[in-house]
Amino acid sequence: MSETSLRPTGALPGTEAERLIEPSSQSPAQRLFNSVFRSREMSILLVLLLVIAAATIKTPSFLFSSNSWRDLLITPSILLLLAAGQSVVIITRNVDLSVGSVLAFTAYLTGRLFIDHPGIPILAVVAAGMLAGALLGLVNGLVVAVGKVPALVITLGTMYIYRGIVLSWAGSDRVNASDMPEGFLSLGTRSVIGVPVLFIVAAVVIGVVGYYLHSHRGGRELYAIGSDPDAAVLYGLPVRRRVIAAFVLSGALAGLAGVVYAARYGTVSSGAGTGIELEAVAAVVIGGVAIFGGSGTVWGASLGAILLVTIDRALPILGIPDFWQRAVVGALILSAIVLDRILALRQARKLVKARDES
Repeated sequence: MSETSLRPTGALPGTEAERLIEPSSQSPAQRLFNSVFRSREMSILLVLLLVIAAATIKTPSFLFSSNSWRDLLITPSILLLLAAGQSVVIITRNVDLSVGSVLAFTAYLTGRLFIDHPGIPILAVVAAGMLAGALLGLVNGLVVAVGKVPALVITLGTMYIYRGIVLSWAGSDRVNASDMPEGFLSLGTRSVIGVPVLFIVAAVVIGVVGYYLHSHRGGRELYAIGSDPDAAVLYGLPVRRRVIAAFVLSGALAGLAGVVYAARYGTVSSGAGTGIELEAVAAVVIGGVAIFGGSGTVWGASLGAILLVTIDRALPILGIPDFWQRAVVGALILSAIVLDRILALRQARKLVKARDES
């Protein structure tokens, strides 16, 4: 009996099977170089550097001034926190439109805690803000995961509900810088080795979230859920629990962003954070997180947030009217979505071709 007749139906010939499973001929350094320089994040970084370079050529003080680097780092700090939480939610094929209202709630809560409880520790206020945000995020997660209601509808509703609570609570009053302790306000201006404290906080959050998504089993399960929620359920993944946890994390980081907002600006009114939820979604999509879930990184989302904020500062310097500034952001969002679809279709064709050849 020949070797061919002993081979199971559909099995690959020995040489072809060996070719498919043989180790890569590239060195680890070459694989690292290719993965980094061909990544979506590197493309965003290059666009960011081009925007900074163009603005600096037009106005050298954009980069070469006493506060230029500080402004480039501290301005996107709040959006970075929101983008980190939004990335986790969108990876699960959901979206959280309530983060701006959660930010407003916790920012005003921060001011009221300092007013009503003089001498309260700053860490206690930070913890209270994150806990309040997590509870509001839990409401979103429970209704989405347990009630099986689309996240777009739920978070659009809670966006208005949470904002209405802030409006009823604050009314026409506002928290002023004089109502908060100097030690807390100094967090918005203090630097460590030239790096703003608020940016360090945002960077630490991004690092922790990024590590969890990349290296922890729960993070990988979030990608699996976003890729195919039905298949994730059949496989036995804790889909409901993971989705709820994603919304809780998004709410907690929005709560932290509210505390940071109070420290950064010193004045808090009921209109704090209006519209920033759309900026968070835009940053995440521009950063390469697929709006259909299942792919993307928090690193890309953070670069998208920095790019958005830098564009807002750079385009007026370049003499571009306000209308076209909004158009540029819209074009970036559309380009990101189109690119995601092109890459997804290309990958699907490669998989079909590999299947047919086998």
